[in-house]
Amino acid sequence: MLPVSSAAYEALLRSARRPKRAMWSNDGGRTWVESRVGDAKVTPDRNAECRYSGSADLLDVPFGRDGINSVATRVRLWQGIAGPRMEPEWIPAGSYVVDRARRTRFGASVDLLGLEDALRSASFPTTRTIGPDTAAGVVPALVGEALPDAPISWRSGIDKGTPVPAFVVDEDRWQALSSGSDSSGTATGIAAALGGEVFADARGVITFAPVPTLADPVAWRIPYGLAVVEPAEEQNSEGLVNVWAISGDGGDGSPAVGPVYVWDDDPNSLTYAGPDPIEDPLAPQRLGLTGVRLRVDRYSSALITSTAQAYAVGRAKLADSLGVQSSLSFSAVCHPGLEPGDVVEVEIRPGAWQRHIVDSCPYELGAASMSCTTRTTARRLS
Repeated sequence: MLPVSSAAYEALLRSARRPKRAMWSNDGGRTWVESRVGDAKVTPDRNAECRYSGSADLLDVPFGRDGINSVATRVRLWQGIAGPRMEPEWIPAGSYVVDRARRTRFGASVDLLGLEDALRSASFPTTRTIGPDTAAGVVPALVGEALPDAPISWRSGIDKGTPVPAFVVDEDRWQALSSGSDSSGTATGIAAALGGEVFADARGVITFAPVPTLADPVAWRIPYGLAVVEPAEEQNSEGLVNVWAISGDGGDGSPAVGPVYVWDDDPNSLTYAGPDPIEDPLAPQRLGLTGVRLRVDRYSSALITSTAQAYAVGRAKLADSLGVQSSLSFSAVCHPGLEPGDVVEVEIRPGAWQRHIVDSCPYELGAASMSCTTRTTARRLS
C-alpha cells in the first residue's frame, strides 16, 4: 500500500476532490515539465510484465522531437486526494515510457508502459556472462545500463547479499533480472532465484520484493455496503500446484542442490497434499483422506546455490500457485494507494469476510470508484 495520510483516507470515504497531475521528460527524468492532463487511466496488474500501464491525454504539450514522442519521452502521473480545507495529497500513479503517441487537437494522446519496458527492450547486443557476485552487486549494473540512475529497492524478505554464480544470458536483460531461462531451459532469473519478484512500482523504483502471501498484513479492510458493490466470485484450477520440487545446478562442477520439496501441508486447505507426499505417498489412503489430489511441478535454476535458498524459492512458488483457484472481482471506492500484491479483507456478504491478494486494481484518474480482481486460497469449512 502506498502511503496515504489518515486525513486523505477519511476524505476518500466521503466527498473528496480528486485532482490529477502529469509531468513529462525527454532527458531520462533529469528534468520534468508539468502538463495538464485530461482523460487518463492506469492499470496496475501483478500478472502483467509491466506492472503499471496506462493511457493519458496530455493537454497543451508540444509533439515530436522536442515534445511528446515514443522514443525518449517518459511520463509520470499522480492522483490527488483533497478533503474539505486541505491541500491535495498526491499519490503516485505510475512512471512510464511512451509506447505510442498521437497528436490531438488539444495536445497529445499517449499509451504508456511501466519502466520494465525500458529494461525489456534493452537486450544485450552480444551474449554476456553475468557474475559471480551477489545480487546487490549484479543488479545495479544490469538496471543502470538501460535506466541510468534508476533507484533500486530491496524489500524486507529479499536477501540482496545472496550469491549469484556466473551464468550466461543470450540477449534478454529483463528475463535475466526476473524469471528467464537459458538455451537449455534451466532458469536463470535473479528475482525468481531469490524467492521473489521484480517490478517497477508506482514511483518508478525498480523493486525486488517477496511473493505476496495471505499471511501478509492486511492493507485495507473493506466492509460490505460501504465500499463493495455486487461482488462476483469465481473459481478455477488453472496454474494450481500443491507440490513443488526445487533444484539447483550451475553446471560448473559444483555440487547440485536438491531437489527439495515444498507442499501444501494445511489440512484445512482444499489443496492439501497430505502429511508427506514424498516419503509417505500412501498416507492419504491409509488415513481416509479421499479429497487429497496431487498437482506437482518442478523448478530448477542455475542460480540456486544452497538448500535454504531452494526452500525459499519453493515457498514462494507454492504461495503463487495456491492462490489462483478462488478469485473475487468487486467495485469499491477508488483508493489510489492500493497496489497489486496488497492483502485486503473484503466483506463479500454481510458477516462473511474473506482475505484476498490484489492482482489488479485499474482506475481512471479523478474517478470515485475502481474495480479490483483478487485471489485467495480456498479452504474447507471446519
